[in-house]
Amino acid sequence: MREIRQVMATLTTLIRSAVEEILIFDDPGGGLGQGIPETFLDFAEVPVRSVDETEVAVRRIVPRDGPATVPYRVPRQFPGLARQTESIPFKMIVVDRTVAAVPLDLLLHYNGLLLIRDPVVVRALVRIHESAWESGEDLYASPDPAPGVVPEHLRLVLEALAAGLTDEAAAARLSMSSRTYSRRIGALLAALGTPSRFRAGVEAARRGWI
Repeated sequence: MREIRQVMATLTTLIRSAVEEILIFDDPGGGLGQGIPETFLDFAEVPVRSVDETEVAVRRIVPRDGPATVPYRVPRQFPGLARQTESIPFKMIVVDRTVAAVPLDLLLHYNGLLLIRDPVVVRALVRIHESAWESGEDLYASPDPAPGVVPEHLRLVLEALAAGLTDEAAAARLSMSSRTYSRRIGALLAALGTPSRFRAGVEAARRGWI
C-alpha cells in the first residue's frame, strides 16, 4: 500500500492489535530532511507510545547514531526496552510474531508499506531482530562519555574532520556510505554540543579529544 492515509491507519491498527509483543527496527532520524510532513513524523511514534507495557513487551532497536539526530532521548519516549546497534538492516514492526510491517523501500513507512503474514518470512524477520538484539547495547545503560574521552565510534570521524577531508573523501577513507558518515558527523556535533563543525573542532580540542 502506498496511500499515506491507508499506511497511517494500518500501522495504528496493527500496533493497537498487539497482545503480547512488538519488535521494532527503527531509525529515529531517518525521516528528517526527506521532505516528509511533520504531521507524519509525529504520527509515526504516537501508536507505539500508547502501548501499555504492562501488557505488551516492546523491544526496539535503533542505529547507534540515530538518537543523536532527534531532539529527545529515544528510550525515555517509548515503552519497553530499547537497544542500539551499529546499524539496522531496515525499518520494521513485528506484532505478536504473526505479522510484520516493512516499508516498501525498507527505509521509510511514508513511502509505502508491505504487510507480511507468511509465517516462514515473519519467523525469519523475528530471528534477524533477535540476533541484532543479542549484539546490541542497552540504551538505558549507555553512560555519557567522559569529558576527556572521545566515543570510540566517533574517533575516526573526528580525525577525518580535523584533517579537513571532504565528506566524500572521509566516507571513502573510512569505508562507509556518505549517509552513514553524515550521521556520524551529526552524532559528533551533538556529543560536542554544537551545530558548527568549526566550533566542534574547538570544543574537541578543549576536551582533549584531539
